[in-house]
Amino acid sequence: MGTSFIYDAVRTPFGRAGGALSGVRPDDLAAVVMRVIVERTGIDPARIEDVIFGDANQAGEDNRNIARMGALLAGFPTTVTGVTVNRLCASSVEAVIQGSRAIESGDADVILAGGVESMSRAPYVVEKATKPFSAVGNQTMWNTAIGWRMTNPALPADWTISNGASAEKLAQIYNISRDAQDAFALRSHVLAAQAWEAGAYDDEIVQVAGHELARDEGIRADSSLEKLGGLKAVFAAEGTVTAGNSSSINDGASALLLGGEGVLDAEPLARIAGRAAFGNDPDVFGVAPVEAANRALVRAGKTWADVDLVELNEAFASQSLACVQLWPELDPERVNIHGGAIAIGHPLGASGGRIIGHAAHELARRGGGVAVAAICIGVGQGLAVVLER
Repeated sequence: MGTSFIYDAVRTPFGRAGGALSGVRPDDLAAVVMRVIVERTGIDPARIEDVIFGDANQAGEDNRNIARMGALLAGFPTTVTGVTVNRLCASSVEAVIQGSRAIESGDADVILAGGVESMSRAPYVVEKATKPFSAVGNQTMWNTAIGWRMTNPALPADWTISNGASAEKLAQIYNISRDAQDAFALRSHVLAAQAWEAGAYDDEIVQVAGHELARDEGIRADSSLEKLGGLKAVFAAEGTVTAGNSSSINDGASALLLGGEGVLDAEPLARIAGRAAFGNDPDVFGVAPVEAANRALVRAGKTWADVDLVELNEAFASQSLACVQLWPELDPERVNIHGGAIAIGHPLGASGGRIIGHAAHELARRGGGVAVAAICIGVGQGLAVVLER
């Protein structure tokens, strides 16, 4: 088996629902990061043997294989193939994993991986009638931006609770208070704002022409515990999960250029050292990254004592704090040192590329180290990737 490396990683700033990027089609967002990463690395796009892109929705303008559509819009030769993968919130982590496996197995030398999501532009859909032109009554319209829809009634009702209700459940199971959740959310905003100010994201950000953003649109540098504490619980009358300590609905794209050793003259940012998936009950999906990361570290030949930083996607503060609690060997201050999805945003198909890409850039800035990127997935899964430089 060979080795796989991340040679570069880019992303757009993440826009808020209905915000600066809401007027941009998802295939155009994908094309932006695909085009820029080729320009930055100087690689001939004809050398890219496959484009693997994650996308969680695929119900609107992102239909019919957005990986291929984005590559065509980016101006790549028609010989460059594309495949779209869907593992919901971890779709772009899945893209990186599949790309790294192709490289390590010898099936490819260069893969462009990443993901995209326009949750603003996710359409409303209705089911078809069972018979053509049937007048059987009204149909339900579903919002495809996020959450369960058209759920199979054969699934246990306890499993098909909303992600927010699951976050409430985790808060109760792991005794995570409202104050702790709000403090974690405030930390995310403060660290993200400081990181942008300090230039920690400069190496990875690419702008969408005509829709430029000074930073991720969801960051609230003026947030406070008082403001967060004044928000009402969303998912339970006496609950603790609010809009302020949860990730938001967002738009954005990310891309990573993966390759074998020596495929480019440039030094890679990091090596992909381990990866793993793990599944658990859908109603406690938020802690699945715990075992995924544990297994990925074992496969990388590492322990938590070796880990210098963790990029954990912050779907909810309660979910993130539960994961940190279940990694007792990990110093919590090494988690999301430049903020996380509660501040930055969570465009489902793009978030995994963001956390892996930022971890790789941070290892390059430090000149070495070990990083874990981990993400929870609705319906009860988690993915993790270990990077080393």
